[in-house]
Amino acid sequence: MKTSEAIERAAEVGLDLVEVSPNAQPPVAKYLDVGKFKYEAQKKANAARKTQKVQDVKEIKMRPNIDDHDYDVKMRNVNKFIDNGDKVKVTLRFRGREMSHQQLGMALLVRVQEDMKETAKVEAYPKLEGRQMLMVLSPK
Repeated sequence: MKTSEAIERAAEVGLDLVEVSPNAQPPVAKYLDVGKFKYEAQKKANAARKTQKVQDVKEIKMRPNIDDHDYDVKMRNVNKFIDNGDKVKVTLRFRGREMSHQQLGMALLVRVQEDMKETAKVEAYPKLEGRQMLMVLSPK
């Protein structure tokens, strides 16, 4: 039908004429209430925002000469954070003379990396920043 006729029919019904696919031959249009359409689109966007999971960065702090049991407790927390879909920042703090034994810190972070290789990937490899060594893990 002609465009002017379609606009008149839409006005009679109290709706708007909206072009659906302008590139089709002939162009396709349909009757709909634009206000209601915008409202429905806004409701869908709000629902999508509610179900969206924001990825947090959790931090685990360690020392280079950490005991085995303490290490296991920290790794349990790392596993829990990774399972929840969060990133984990592993911070290794050096104090005093520990700075001269940075290879112990690097070995500990490599151990963390090996223990987590099934569930997490390394996003930021270990690097020294001042008196602390940092590494970031993210879920696979």
